[in-house]
Amino acid sequence: MIAALNRAMAYATPILWTALGEICAETAGVVNVALDGMLTVSALASFIAYQDSQSLTVGVLAGMGASALVALPHAFGSITLRVNQFVTGLALAMLCPGLASLLGRKWVGISVDHPFQALSIPVLDKIPFLGPALFTDQCLLSYLAAVAAVVLTLFFYFTRWGIIWRAAGESPIATEASGVSVLRLRYVGVVGGGLLAGVGGSYLSLYYEPAWVEGITGGMGWVALAIVIFSGWRPLPALGGALFFGVLYNLSFSLQEQINPHLLKAMPYLFVVLVLVIASWGRRRSRMPQALGAPYFREDR
Repeated sequence: MIAALNRAMAYATPILWTALGEICAETAGVVNVALDGMLTVSALASFIAYQDSQSLTVGVLAGMGASALVALPHAFGSITLRVNQFVTGLALAMLCPGLASLLGRKWVGISVDHPFQALSIPVLDKIPFLGPALFTDQCLLSYLAAVAAVVLTLFFYFTRWGIIWRAAGESPIATEASGVSVLRLRYVGVVGGGLLAGVGGSYLSLYYEPAWVEGITGGMGWVALAIVIFSGWRPLPALGGALFFGVLYNLSFSLQEQINPHLLKAMPYLFVVLVLVIASWGRRRSRMPQALGAPYFREDR
């Protein structure tokens, strides 16, 4: 069980970073379904930047920047032009993997010489059960993802700007009346969410799979989108949801001798479908920001 949780944390990290970024965007009122494309582009940008600079820091920053650049046209189309948010997101979701495949063709088969190293956190790694499971032999970006979930929780629920941020997704008219630009805040949410997703993409190519491989995400962006709903648009439950999905994914390997491997491979993604069905019926739907997906029209226009 401990080993399974340890491996689950490794797999859950890029999903969690991406889910946290999507929570930032959706809490402000904008849906971004281009997450898998953003992950793919950021993974490639991180890999190329590392190969040119031999710096992991530069690689992560490049991944964040590339993902934010993908998020920017989605923000422009959804917020400024008020185009259907799902249309722009799906267009980018289809465009980005193909673009990454084309640009990354010459990098296929090349590995990262010095990827991120697994670390253990002193003291915390001695905690019974949780220490060996979550605080031993993980990438620095995994620990930072958990910290980011805590920080975002404190921001959204215990700060003035966090409350204003959530208000933009609940009642944009009231938010604008308080003197805050809803359009500007939504831009920050979408592009800032892209930055966080970029960390997840960097993790993929600089640690989890220290190389550039076509299809490197394996659909993680779509899983992250489901986890946002599963978590009720809250960062800490998103951490638990990402870990749970990681456990399911690793379970599909350990049970291959007992159950049909094709069924096991599909099991984590069947879970995603199940989450969406349950969310459409259950209480999580009531937690959805009321103005999510709806374009905002300023009264002075």
